[in-house]
Amino acid sequence: MTDYEHFRVRPESRVDLSKLDPAQTPGCKDKEEAAKRLERDVAALTHLQYLLYAENKRSLLIVLQALDGGGKDGTVLHVFQAFNPQSAYVHQFKVPSTLEASHDFLWRAHAAAPARGQAAIFNRSHYEDVLTVRVHELVPKDVWSKRYDRINEFEKNLTEAGTTIVKFFLHISPEAQLARFKKRLDDPTHQWKISESDYTERKRWDDYMAAYENVLERCSTAHAPWYVVPADKKWYRNLVVGGVIRETLEKMDPKTPAPTVDIERIRKQYHKAVDRA
Repeated sequence: MTDYEHFRVRPESRVDLSKLDPAQTPGCKDKEEAAKRLERDVAALTHLQYLLYAENKRSLLIVLQALDGGGKDGTVLHVFQAFNPQSAYVHQFKVPSTLEASHDFLWRAHAAAPARGQAAIFNRSHYEDVLTVRVHELVPKDVWSKRYDRINEFEKNLTEAGTTIVKFFLHISPEAQLARFKKRLDDPTHQWKISESDYTERKRWDDYMAAYENVLERCSTAHAPWYVVPADKKWYRNLVVGGVIRETLEKMDPKTPAPTVDIERIRKQYHKAVDRA
């Protein structure tokens, strides 16, 4: 078992988020150790993503979900700096546009899914349609309750087409969230991220936890697993996400393709050009 395997939600298992400590840091003693390990993971991810791009046969989809202040943006900044933007991108799922809302709820997710050779990071995702939509009762229960199966079918379709999927719920405590909001309020460079809804949504904390528990129980599958990441300590959150993605890519084991040209012929042409120079 790896350091992170116990954060993986087994298919059809029961999840009680109140029993999972968001401040725990098993397998890592302090911030300094985490920084050194993450540096190695980032270097490995850079090489592995290059191989994925060169191979051009498969793709990687990474889903990040969290409550406000959970660290989605910070994770993107610290972990995904490893990825070359030529073949990787972050897609944010905000309130659906008029065009998006005129289609089925998975339309915009499918449109943003990675092509062969690409790595995509969903900052929020298609899961908002069984999270925020459920908590705010934006559609009736008989509508959103059917979406878990559709999401599983959608992800199964992607994996059968060559996309590896890994999903992270960045699990923070109410206290850690409030402390992060306070830090934003006190930092002029981060005040733009604060909104009144950050505080009003806290009243629905238990509703969100229940919604996330259902997501984790019903949509963590062998082909598209969920990981519950302790996220009170940012350095540990980054370490776990980076480590899981590194292990995921190592299991994919992408390879550079064979050359499509006659290398020896081109090498001879090179030497002739050098001789004439």
